[in-house]
Amino acid sequence: MPVSMTGFGRCETNEHAWTHVWEIKSVNGRFLDVKWRMPGSLRSLENGWERIVRTYASRGRVDVSLNLEVLDAGVLGVSFNETMAQAMFQAMEKLAESRGEIFNPDYNRVLAMPALWRDSGSEPDPGLAESLNKGLETALADWVASRSREGEALVADLTARLATLRELADKVRERVPDILEAKKASLRQRITDMLESANAEFSEDRMLQEVAYLTDKLDVSEELTRLDAHLERLAEVLADKDEVGKKLDFLVQETFREINTCGNKAQDTEVSRLVVDFKAELERCREQVQNIE
Repeated sequence: MPVSMTGFGRCETNEHAWTHVWEIKSVNGRFLDVKWRMPGSLRSLENGWERIVRTYASRGRVDVSLNLEVLDAGVLGVSFNETMAQAMFQAMEKLAESRGEIFNPDYNRVLAMPALWRDSGSEPDPGLAESLNKGLETALADWVASRSREGEALVADLTARLATLRELADKVRERVPDILEAKKASLRQRITDMLESANAEFSEDRMLQEVAYLTDKLDVSEELTRLDAHLERLAEVLADKDEVGKKLDFLVQETFREINTCGNKAQDTEVSRLVVDFKAELERCREQVQNIE
């Protein structure tokens, strides 16, 4: 069953040392474009997570956000360079003593000195990383389920619209014989009038050749045959399990081309009205198809 490119997934995890919430939102897009919003300390995990996301989707604009709250300070892996601080204090005390003054360190300023703080490394706590991976996988599964539900709704809608398109194509087909007969009669009368006005000799064979040539230019039987084939192929592709969005988009373009040719060739008010209705319905199909992966 085709899936939609539009969906939403979420996973919230609460543990004694941390809580985190993954949220995944996606809309349609020509290519797969993943945007991340996460704490800077976890950037080292982004490439691995992106590879995981790409196993779940091939197209669409995907926004992945992570809200992390660490409840255990030990998980952060931050340490204070006490040796360096002591050396700095001793140096300042010595300077103050030489000037006959008393040195009182300002600990708030020490807190704001990045050089005295050290991170444990680029890798986050292994337990936190494992928990985040599980949370991401769960959010992705929820996201895929959401896209599948949306995909089922799209397929149902497109199937109903294809039935409407077939009905409109049948009405055009029913109208074609009447159009051709009317055009033939009109052409015979026009040619007869022109021959009489020019006092030219009438030739039935020549008349038939001219009428056949001109009515052939108005015949849309081939276009209607190809139109039927495109509509049938659209229904077949909708039943596929693979990624069908691009196939459907291409078939809709081809269907547009055929119905447009029918309208131009038929030169009939009733057919023009049916063609407009057909194109309006097909445009709604195109909008829906653009949401399918």
